[in-house]
Formats: sequence, C-alpha cells, structure tokens
Amino acid sequence: MSKTGRRGPEGGLTPEIASAILPGMSRRKTIVFLGDGMADEPIPELGHRTPLQAAATPAMDEIARRGSSGTLLTLPEGYPTSSDVANMSVLGCDLATEMCGRGPLEALGRGISLGPDDLCFRMNLVRVDASGVLRDYSGGQIDNGEAHRLIERLNATLGSDKIRFFPGVRYRNLLVLSGPEFHPAVHCEKPDDHHGDRMNELLPKALAPEAEPTAALLRELIHNARAVLPDGRANAIWPWSGGRIGTLRKLTDRFGITGAVISAVDVIAGLGRALGLEVISVPGATGYIDTNYEGKADAALEAIQYRDFVYVHVEGIDEVSHEQRLDLKLKAIEDFDRRLIGRVMARAGSGLVYAVLPDHPVPIRHGKHTRTPVPVAVCGPGIPADAVQTFDELACRQGGLGAMKGDDFVRLLFGPPRF
Repeated sequence: MSKTGRRGPEGGLTPEIASAILPGMSRRKTIVFLGDGMADEPIPELGHRTPLQAAATPAMDEIARRGSSGTLLTLPEGYPTSSDVANMSVLGCDLATEMCGRGPLEALGRGISLGPDDLCFRMNLVRVDASGVLRDYSGGQIDNGEAHRLIERLNATLGSDKIRFFPGVRYRNLLVLSGPEFHPAVHCEKPDDHHGDRMNELLPKALAPEAEPTAALLRELIHNARAVLPDGRANAIWPWSGGRIGTLRKLTDRFGITGAVISAVDVIAGLGRALGLEVISVPGATGYIDTNYEGKADAALEAIQYRDFVYVHVEGIDEVSHEQRLDLKLKAIEDFDRRLIGRVMARAGSGLVYAVLPDHPVPIRHGKHTRTPVPVAVCGPGIPADAVQTFDELACRQGGLGAMKGDDFVRLLFGPPRF
C-alpha cells in the first residue's frame, strides 16, 4: 500500500474509506482503550525503537492487523498540551468553543457543584527543594490519606468563604475562588512541564489588567502554602488550568448513543459526565501503574452489555513517562495490553468495534507532553483491513485512516453527528 495513496488531500479519511466505514456505525457497540501518554519517540536503549515497538503488545497488534490504522492530532497549536485538551480532541469536542479549563472538569468529576462565579483551578501538591526548584510535580506520588490531611491544613489556615481547597486523587486537587471579582484570564504554567525549574520564575501571570488581582492572590497562596505545609514529600501547591464551568455538547446527543467512561482520574470522569457518559468507578483503580486492570476490563465487559460505547482510560503510563522510567513504561504498556485489552477481547469476541490510541505522547527523553499526532487502530464489523500489522507510532502512519484531526475519530466510530 502506498504511504499516501489512501489519505485525503487535507489529511483525515478519504471518501473511499469513509464510505466503507461510516454507514451504520452508530449501531455498533464500541470500546475505546485509551493509554494516556503511551506514544513516544525512538529510544537508543531500545535499538532506536519506541516503547510501543519494543513492548509485547499482541492485543493492540491484533486490532491493527484486523482493522485500519492512522493518526490523530489531539494537541493542536494554540491550546495547552494537557490531557483535558487531548481527551476532548479524542472525543470530538470543538476546542475553539468548548474549552473551559481542567479545573471545572475535575470538579465535575468529583461531584463538586460550581456556581457561575466560581473560578476553579486544578492544584497539584508538589515538592520544591530549599532553593525553590521543582523536584516532583506529583509530591512523590503522595497517597490519598496524606494528601487529604494537607488539604485540610490548607483550608484551616488559608481558606475562607472565597478560597476553598478540595481533595482529589493523590496529588491532584482543586482550588476554588468564589466571587465575581475573580477573573479567569490568568496564565499558569503546567507543573509537569517544569521539572528542575525554579518555581518563582513560573508564577501565575495576568493576561488582562482586570485579572491582575486574581493572579496576585494565586501568587500569595503559593507563597503562604510553603509556610503552612510540612517539609515532606509534598511541600508546595501549584494551581493551573483554571476556568469557569462551561457547556459541552453531549456526545450521546450528537450521535444518538448511550455510553460510559471508566477512569481513575477526575478530569476524565468529569469530561465524560459533561459529555453525557455514565461514570463507572472501579475499586482499586488508582491512576498509577498499580491500578486494577482486570477490574477495569470486567467493568467494561459489563457496561458494554447495556450501552453502545465504553471509554476505558488508563493513566499510569502517563505518570511513569513523566517520571522518565523506561522500565516502568514498558511494563505499563504490556499490562495495559494483556491485562486490560487482551482480557476484554478474549471474553467479548469479534462482534464489537475496538479502538486503541493514546491521548498524547510523553517521550521518555523529555518527560512531558508533545504535540505529535498519536497512533490509532480500529477493528470490528464494517472496518476494512489495511496493510498495517502492528500498533505503533511508525506503522500506523501508513494506515488507511490517514491523518485524522478534529472530530474525524468519533465520526469514524459513530457516523455523521445529528448536529
């Protein structure tokens, strides 16, 4: 197969591929396996292969071999390189009109009610050394119990009726500023992009004059938190990706489907809830590589019996990629493949549509998100097979789905939207 012959002139599905796949797809039951941060770059220690190429991934390879592959642009220029943006892209949201910030989505995921004057930020508990250099964006993967105690201390010392701290999962917490005087036009750096950098050089900045009081308050809270938090694994706060609750078009209404999301992290649960998907919690799902893969697989198998679509998200691959742990990334990819995808496919059989992709790359050598389009493979009833035999970053570029962007991926799965 030609490397370019099956792609449209602007990327995305050619009319031939679209006509072969799209009719009736909304009636197919579909499971999407999302390996957060799974894509990478060639690594010298792996013989200049990527982790996906080096790892044993028979289930993902089977999806590629049985179906069609391509790429998807999930982090277009002009938007933050964060997982909320990437997963909104995967699920076909219009970033230009529907972006609301990660904070409000995580609040929605935790069932926290936000009013129209509430400005909500994602807030990491981080570790900063004595010279003010960021050493760990995750506070040493702080556990829930310790994190919740630190949030209680922050509320007791820095909280008020206008400043509230909410516990989340491990280092992922929330800061809510309540009142019409707070303005969302504040730029906050993403902490996992700045390991080894001085925190005082990366403090929140106002993007408009009216937002300066809000930026100044955030800087004050960051400074005061250093004095409040003990000098342990997590000794500082880093608020970022703030916004007010927005209105997202429900995926379920756009395509006339029912669906569910399975994830251990609040931002994905909140996004799923905003899109009309039921949020399914799995005991032992941690957001790290010790997560309950089998529990997620069994929950997906149960959910797909009663719904048209299940979105299964695994966070741990992203976490160890940020930690630049190649050994753990390889293990996490293989666990994702064998213990989750392989288990589902072995039990559900060939009657479903299966799709696999990352939301964005996290190359080990950088330890941070990049904008490179991610590999995608889809198989199942009505999906024609192309020549791709393995699921990885290089092979999928040659697939029949071409270079997808925008809502190409969800149209591939569910057909033309109703609106």
